[in-house]
Amino acid sequence: MTRARWMALFFALGSTCFLVGPFPGYVQLVGETPDAVTFFVGSILFTAGGALQGWLAWAERRSPSGSAAWWSALVQAAGTLFFNVTIYQAMHVALTSSEYDRLVWRPDWRGSICFLVSGGIAYRASRRRTWHGLLPERGGEGWWQPGVNLLGCIFFGISAVAGYVVPSTGSMLDQAAANWNTSLGAACFLACALDTLRSDRPSKMPLRREIHKLEHELEHDFRRQARPDG
Repeated sequence: MTRARWMALFFALGSTCFLVGPFPGYVQLVGETPDAVTFFVGSILFTAGGALQGWLAWAERRSPSGSAAWWSALVQAAGTLFFNVTIYQAMHVALTSSEYDRLVWRPDWRGSICFLVSGGIAYRASRRRTWHGLLPERGGEGWWQPGVNLLGCIFFGISAVAGYVVPSTGSMLDQAAANWNTSLGAACFLACALDTLRSDRPSKMPLRREIHKLEHELEHDFRRQARPDG
């Protein structure tokens, strides 16, 4: 399996953790401690995916198109590290305390800012011929990924704000709104990851690298056809 697909798999599994973790039915089904562990595992998977994303972008970081992909990956990786720390702290509290925060997950504000910046860079640098207002032109595989990824970052940002504004003793309606934004953001990330897993073409991969890949494939086919026994 390619590095791009491994990256997508880590992001897909991590997104699934954040998708199901906030549901009240899930914590009632598995218990408070496994619920906290689910979020922590999800954050580790996000970090692994972010590391692979940075690896993919590293080789092209000096090109105009690759520079944006590299900075987007780097900022997002920093955000996942912030999430690792705060979610580990939340898990530690869940393991050592008799009380479980009904808000379930309080996103780290620093990590959420990193995600927003990363999503904005990727969206602004997404492949396009023309723009219609704020929307890039439709067309090409995965053209929608940067927009959906940015939307997921916005949902995580809303959840982060709600996590600090809404106290753990707040109304169930307010807590549900905060947790639903976490799930909606995770659903956006999951959609992008599954599409990359299917196509093996991450939307943040620089266009130059795709051209090099196509040239390599064409050269390989030409050599195969040129063989006497081919």
